[in-house]
Amino acid sequence: MIQSTRGQAQGVERLYLDFDSFFASAEQHFNADLRGRPLGVVPLDSPHTGCIAVSRQAKALGVKSGTTVKQAREIIPDMIFVVARHDVYVRLHKRILEVIDTVVPVSKVRSIDEVVCNLLPHEAREGAALSQRMKSALAEAFSDTLSCSIGMAPTELLAKIGAELNKPDGFVLIEADDLPARLEHIDLDDLPGISKGMRARLTAAHVNDFKSLWELAPKQARAIWGSVEGERFWNGLHGYHIERPETKKSMFGHSRMPPHDWRAPVKIRACSRLLTTSTARWLRRADVRATKLSLSLRGGGYRRQDGSRSKDLSWSWETTFAPARDDHTFLQAVSEGLAKSERAMKFRPKSVSVVIHGLIAEQDRIADLFGETKDPSGRGADNASRAKWEKVSDLLDTLRQSHGPKAMSLGPQDNILGGYLGAKIAFGRIPDEHDFSEAPVADEDTHFLSY
Repeated sequence: MIQSTRGQAQGVERLYLDFDSFFASAEQHFNADLRGRPLGVVPLDSPHTGCIAVSRQAKALGVKSGTTVKQAREIIPDMIFVVARHDVYVRLHKRILEVIDTVVPVSKVRSIDEVVCNLLPHEAREGAALSQRMKSALAEAFSDTLSCSIGMAPTELLAKIGAELNKPDGFVLIEADDLPARLEHIDLDDLPGISKGMRARLTAAHVNDFKSLWELAPKQARAIWGSVEGERFWNGLHGYHIERPETKKSMFGHSRMPPHDWRAPVKIRACSRLLTTSTARWLRRADVRATKLSLSLRGGGYRRQDGSRSKDLSWSWETTFAPARDDHTFLQAVSEGLAKSERAMKFRPKSVSVVIHGLIAEQDRIADLFGETKDPSGRGADNASRAKWEKVSDLLDTLRQSHGPKAMSLGPQDNILGGYLGAKIAFGRIPDEHDFSEAPVADEDTHFLSY
């Protein structure tokens, strides 16, 4: 048995709610014919894609997220596939938050299907009863298809671990007196915040199981993580809550894996432009400027004669310019990068990533006194010219907001298979209605894979 080496941790103060198979459960919620059936949610209508989510029924039969459509059908021949509808999931998420707030106010939204609630002492004492009230409120407002798992503990990290200990539709209460015995069976790979890279660091430090992780000193954890995050993790694991400072946004970016018929140079160019303009709109809403743009292209590994597969191929490029917020600057930059890539790359790209970074808050920008600021890249837009292009970008944003997202664009705008370009839901980022380039999809309009 592992013995605690510290004094008493604080009482139960956090509730972590994690929805089970959220995208798949959402589709089953909106379409009763899909309930109780093995279901996969895919990013686009193609037999070559993989599942971004699978239902509880599919998981029980051996299909996991990331499994390709072909592989899933080999395991479950009659498995159903639907195309993801990100705007629908975002709308559902907002309704869910309203319901949770009627039971316990939401403190933090960690992802589209994960929220944290700070508990008052009387709420913490309710324990399982509070969890059931939360589940009942959600079931009454929606359906029991949208199940969730709940953890309650002294810290957010422990509450999250608790939510994952008894999935699906579970509840776990972890109190200070339970530590560390309640967690000693957990594999390090199953702990939140332990990535493959961090797992390798822990192994190098001879930390191979929960016992050795628990027995680390805070300074040892900091050394292994290489930052104060190690100490934060240690405190969270041992039941000591330390408020995490708000982090400043350091970049804006979007990536996309285009379908097979979108991988020719002209289509990659069109996809890159769409990603760039979507990212630029996001940047403008944050009221910041950028001084750098990075373009990354990745290709699939090739099959060797011995049957093994090479590592994925990649090409990346970065440029610098005077602080900018307009589509024209960013599109010029990405066009320059694409021209270089077409000359330098020896592979066919399968994914595109555009990142705008080197951010400067609008209030921190110091304008050039003579209005002649030149880009370090040599493109050389002066302040007057840049101001004109900023007005054009602002006008386009206004027109899109009032007349639809495709009302007007700077240059040609193609429709890419799979939609939702630049509005994919990612952990820690939930798009809003302005991020979507398509007209809103009705809740009930499930899109089945067509092949």
